[in-house]
Amino acid sequence: MPRQCRILCCLSLVLFFLLPTRAIAEENLDYIRVSEFIQTHPEQQALMDSFAARVREPAQSASLAGIASARIAIIYPGEQSSDYWRRSIQAFTTRLQKLNIRFELKTFLSRPSVDKQLQAEQLVEALEWQPDYLIFSADALHHRNAIQRLLLRGKPKVILQNITTPIKSWQQYPPLLYSGFDHELGTQLLAREVLDKADGEFALLYFAPGYISRMRGDTFVRAASQNPELTQVASFYTDGNRGKAREATEKIMQRNPQVRLIFSCATDISLGILDALEKLGKQEQVIVNGWGGGQSELEALKQKKLDLTVMRINDDASIAMAEAIRLDLEGNTEQIPQVYSGDIVLLTQSTSEAEIEAYTKQAFRYSDL
Repeated sequence: MPRQCRILCCLSLVLFFLLPTRAIAEENLDYIRVSEFIQTHPEQQALMDSFAARVREPAQSASLAGIASARIAIIYPGEQSSDYWRRSIQAFTTRLQKLNIRFELKTFLSRPSVDKQLQAEQLVEALEWQPDYLIFSADALHHRNAIQRLLLRGKPKVILQNITTPIKSWQQYPPLLYSGFDHELGTQLLAREVLDKADGEFALLYFAPGYISRMRGDTFVRAASQNPELTQVASFYTDGNRGKAREATEKIMQRNPQVRLIFSCATDISLGILDALEKLGKQEQVIVNGWGGGQSELEALKQKKLDLTVMRINDDASIAMAEAIRLDLEGNTEQIPQVYSGDIVLLTQSTSEAEIEAYTKQAFRYSDL
């Protein structure tokens, strides 16, 4: 494409995203929890079950004779200690290859929460490439106006990763798939385990204002409020940054030296909490959780630094995306559920190494880096 045409294309895309919209403001954005979604759409349960079985099974070659290569753009907040996003890309591409799907892939990475402008620029660049499929994460909700316009337009087809709660205002024109792991369910597993053991003061370190913090952090706060022996004394937003989590933990312990539990909303936050507690010599006093069960968390759990975590069967969410594209290319879009919510398991310091190894083998079967 000539340079002048490329510039005009970019400008038109930028203007496209700056146009006013009726999108609901984020603070009022309503999500439909998985359990509520199934109650409202009972026909989806059978679709979800059969699709989940497809994800767990070995790949079966797609029937795509004569179909050209699919263009796929991925925009992920992958610049962080958590290996979730890097593994996601590896598992996704491996499954596509095993399905014998021809594809071209462009990948854009950024830091979670803080790189909103960069993500907007990456979105413009990705759309200029004219992909058939656009895969975005929960960070897409920072750019919901743009995503809403893409959904209304129908091109490219959108897959949202790491979000399993459909957005009410998008129900008439949903993404091809919401794929990920239920943040609320994972947090409830952690809460049931830890709230029976903890008492006294606790603090909470959120991700950034928005979806992840609401689904993980606020879910824990609601559960903790049912325990009269627990009192929340502090909370901080950390942008999912290890350094900010370390600094927040130091402030918490300085102001509230008797804190017994610090709930973490993400891997990098957990690692920052552990950094601070080790520096202060408070490792034995404070219960610390992980969220996700990536390699760094598993190592910390084995070393008895982390008390517990929930582990996602990591690769399944990415395999689900590949299978959704396969069904769409085959003309079987009606077999794709709106939501794929992968399996989550609770791990504690008492979980045997054999169990952890078995879960690890399943979770990272395509993305063993």
